[in-house]
Amino acid sequence: MLARLRTGTAVAPSRNVAIDAYRGLVMLLMMAEVLRLSQVSRAFPGNWFWSFLAFNQTHVAWAGSSLHDMIQPSFSFLVGVALPYSLASRMAKGATAGKLFLHALWRSLLLVALGVFLRSMHSSQTYFTFEDTLSQIGLGYPFLFLLGFKPRKWQWTAFAGVLFGYWLAWALYPVHGAGFAAHWSKTDNFGNAFDDWFLNLFPREKTFVFNSGGYLTLSFIPTLGTMILGLIAGEWLRESGPSIPLKKFFMAGFAGILLGAALHYAGVCPIVKRIWTPSWTLYSGGICFLFLAAFCWVIEVKGYQGWAFPLVVVGMNSIAAYLIAHLFEDFCFSSLRINLGPDFFNFLGRGVQPLLEGGAVLLIYWMMLYWMYRRKVFLRI
Repeated sequence: MLARLRTGTAVAPSRNVAIDAYRGLVMLLMMAEVLRLSQVSRAFPGNWFWSFLAFNQTHVAWAGSSLHDMIQPSFSFLVGVALPYSLASRMAKGATAGKLFLHALWRSLLLVALGVFLRSMHSSQTYFTFEDTLSQIGLGYPFLFLLGFKPRKWQWTAFAGVLFGYWLAWALYPVHGAGFAAHWSKTDNFGNAFDDWFLNLFPREKTFVFNSGGYLTLSFIPTLGTMILGLIAGEWLRESGPSIPLKKFFMAGFAGILLGAALHYAGVCPIVKRIWTPSWTLYSGGICFLFLAAFCWVIEVKGYQGWAFPLVVVGMNSIAAYLIAHLFEDFCFSSLRINLGPDFFNFLGRGVQPLLEGGAVLLIYWMMLYWMYRRKVFLRI
């Protein structure tokens, strides 16, 4: 792929349905927060089924992972997967590397600004914070773009350098707790120290002390590592032609999971999504490789594509899906209650009312995206 880009003979690639479907699943999981499974679970204490679903629709408190924790790394990973296809398509249309890089910078700025905007919706002034998924991707995207033109060994070297350098900065930062694990605490760590300085440079309603969820600006650095893994996966996929590099995907997937888990249990670096530890980058990146392998095997190898259409509708308009989930939730819920009545979804009992009401909202979300899909309206940045 890189050779074709450099010689200017790139051929515009066809869409990969598996990538769109995987992206669609990720965005659907994010939009499905409206199902409020945790609330349903509380209505049925001790029920393992609802407890299992609720667990996988919430972020774990600190170390470990649920399905919900895989949304952001999957979204970031797929940004990397899509980059080789995007570069090849644009180069085939005559774009130069310089113009593409300027576009990458503009895209980065828009993503960061959009993330800040979404985090400011319920504030009395602009709430300058950069832990939103879009902002995190935007901060790392220019570096990812440049790596898209580099040989594979540069990409792996950058990946290793990002993770080791980030781990070392945290390991060497002086903390007040006892033991090495204290370096990865929620509020007394290298990333929070940076935010305590950086975020207070912006106008604020009150002084920033720490993020209650533990989320950090500097998490964009190991998130870049996740995107680099996606970039490598995307290049493997394009270079394989009509075949699918399932062996590489499975090897990378299991290697990432095992290495991340080994670092976690050895006490070297815990698996914590909220601060995006290097071990989380490895662990979640490995899971992303396996997800991609599964989608490619079912859709591209076995040819079962029809079932994925609802996911493809969402996946081909991921930015629109992200905005819909953040901007229309209150409007949809209030509209249903106003026009159907507050007890309309009680017909199966109050315990599952949040699920049924949320399911109606989720259907509205999908219909909006389907309307855009039919009219070929796709939001691009």
